[in-house]
Amino acid sequence: MKRLLVFLLGCVTFATAQNNTELKKDIKAPIAKKAAKELEMHGDVRIDNYFWMNQREDPEVIAYLEAENDYNDKMTSHTKEFQSELFEEMKSRIKEDDESVPYKLNGYWYITRFEKGYDYPIYSRKKETQDAPEEIMFNVNEMARDFDYYSLGGLNVTPDNKLVAFGTDTLSRRKYTIRIKNLETGEIYDEQIKNTTGGSTWANDNKTLYYTKKDPQTLRSYRIYKHILGTDPKEDLLVYEEGDETFNTYVYKSKSREYIIIGSHSTLTTEYRFLDADKPEGEFTVFQPRQRGLEYSISHFEDYFYVVTNKDKATNFKLMRTPVDNTGMDNWVDVIPHRKDFLLEDIDIFKDYLVVSERANGLNKIRIIKWDDSEEFYIPFDNETYTAYTSINPDFETDILRYTYNSLTTPTSVVEYNMSTGDKVVLKEQEVLGGKFDKNNYVSERLWATASDGTKVPVSLVYRMGTKIDGSSPLLQYAYGSYGSTIDPYFSTVRLSLLDRGFIYAIAHIRGGEYLGREWYEDGKLFTKKNTFTDFIDVSEFLIKENYTSSNHLYAMGGSAGGLLMGAIVNMAPNLYNGVISAVPFVDVVTTMLDDSIPLTTGEYDEWGNPNNKDYYEYMKSYSPYDNVENQDYPNMLVTTGLHDSQVQYWEPAKWVAKLRELKTDNNTLLLHTNMDAGHGGASGRFEALKEVAEEYAFLLDLEGINE
Repeated sequence: MKRLLVFLLGCVTFATAQNNTELKKDIKAPIAKKAAKELEMHGDVRIDNYFWMNQREDPEVIAYLEAENDYNDKMTSHTKEFQSELFEEMKSRIKEDDESVPYKLNGYWYITRFEKGYDYPIYSRKKETQDAPEEIMFNVNEMARDFDYYSLGGLNVTPDNKLVAFGTDTLSRRKYTIRIKNLETGEIYDEQIKNTTGGSTWANDNKTLYYTKKDPQTLRSYRIYKHILGTDPKEDLLVYEEGDETFNTYVYKSKSREYIIIGSHSTLTTEYRFLDADKPEGEFTVFQPRQRGLEYSISHFEDYFYVVTNKDKATNFKLMRTPVDNTGMDNWVDVIPHRKDFLLEDIDIFKDYLVVSERANGLNKIRIIKWDDSEEFYIPFDNETYTAYTSINPDFETDILRYTYNSLTTPTSVVEYNMSTGDKVVLKEQEVLGGKFDKNNYVSERLWATASDGTKVPVSLVYRMGTKIDGSSPLLQYAYGSYGSTIDPYFSTVRLSLLDRGFIYAIAHIRGGEYLGREWYEDGKLFTKKNTFTDFIDVSEFLIKENYTSSNHLYAMGGSAGGLLMGAIVNMAPNLYNGVISAVPFVDVVTTMLDDSIPLTTGEYDEWGNPNNKDYYEYMKSYSPYDNVENQDYPNMLVTTGLHDSQVQYWEPAKWVAKLRELKTDNNTLLLHTNMDAGHGGASGRFEALKEVAEEYAFLLDLEGINE
């Protein structure tokens, strides 16, 4: 009888799949109009039939995006109920009435908390003790009530604790308006400072506010202004303008609270200016004039600035220091010399201890050094698939270091570590609700795939115990691989919805990130960018060879520059993957990098190259996903974007999908979903964002025939 039941259920599933296939055949995909535009550079002519989509306000463009959304809705209608179930399942694991571990700053304990049923946080504080009455600074749920998108950021309290500056973005273009709230009376002052990054910093007089403005067209952070409380923002004084269009600028206060610091950075070069925070009427002093290729960051403690830098060809960076009254590079002396096998990522300074965040063989290390050289040690961690990093540590006068730890199988913990005794206290471990999670039910591994050029590429894996390693299991492979950004192994409650349904999840630590040090990044940019793509493909082939999956069950996912990665791999090795999710993908590389009016373009030249140079143009064109779409079969694909995306403009994925529809030779699913209200980061509410994940997971699970 049991065998008969299984057989009947199988027949029902097969019949349902057949019905869905038949229904899909009757749904017609949008066909975008073609309007050939010649794009000529270096004597080379490219024909872009979909260039017309670049007009955000054109009704025909909006109509096309809406038609694609309608097509997506119809093609996935059979999964809508499952998407809702996935959403509720993922939501049920989240502790809705959660709050952060409080941290103390300048006499107040600061807390971020969520209430059950609400999307947005509540920011509060308590004076001196955690038992003091709670003061609500912002209830973002009330502030966001009338908006489809709402982001609050840049909270910055005056030294006397009476005022707070804050930034809001209601469009998802990352153009924030700064306002000021009186924390004693609750009044929000009239002055509004528009078109900013949202961040700001107060001088020590409690009335002078420094902030960064964006170029209204390119959105480059390019000017630092000084605002005096109670005055018209139109009269604010420009204190610094970054004239090099490949640089961005920003402003902050040192941990010591003694200096206002202006930073300027490009991919390869940095420069800082500093000013006594007690003297906002003064002039900023250049710390060390920029030199192309010289990168450095600064931290102040007592009579010295401490400098993390690549000076003297320190590829993996080293730590130096210099007197506060003589900051030029000639006065820098080594504190921690350069080491070939250790990447120095950051430092935290305490009165008696220096804490160094390092990376060795891909793994996070937290190194503690006593200033008097009497003691030096590492905090021990016990596996190869973890992430550990120092957390909020605003005080100098303490032996307590706060850090965060998680792994592919272990929820996030906030830990207080006593540097003098070695004692540690777990202040909070992320709760996974629902009663079904047990970290002992999951297995994590770190493997090493061999790339086509012989390079060993690390891969972090996680799966539920009992998952078959015989080539039959579905596997989702994720990577980013650009800007030196490292995707560390991290815990995700959301990911459990895949793991518990038999998926293996893999993070490919490909070149272009800094997982194995700075050279790992350098070997995946500019004229070596293709290493990023071939590494990903080589990892896929390795996982198939090792029987973790097969091409019929292998899926790939990446977003933004990782979306470019997805675009490249489906052109280069489309038969390796059954399905691909490409989120907010940067796929029209050549055209975008030739248009310096598009946000972020000029600042990206040191990452991708400047196509005004013929050699870079030809290299970019050889891998640009949009330029290399051809008549071939492609995997099933879900492409997502946001109409107001400031990082990757919506027209890149829209044009790419239109061209794929025109040229691909298969009958596989190709979907484009444009969020008409959001930008690069998607929905702003914590639960609304889960609906987007549920859509992506339903797409993958549906391809595996899993619908519950």
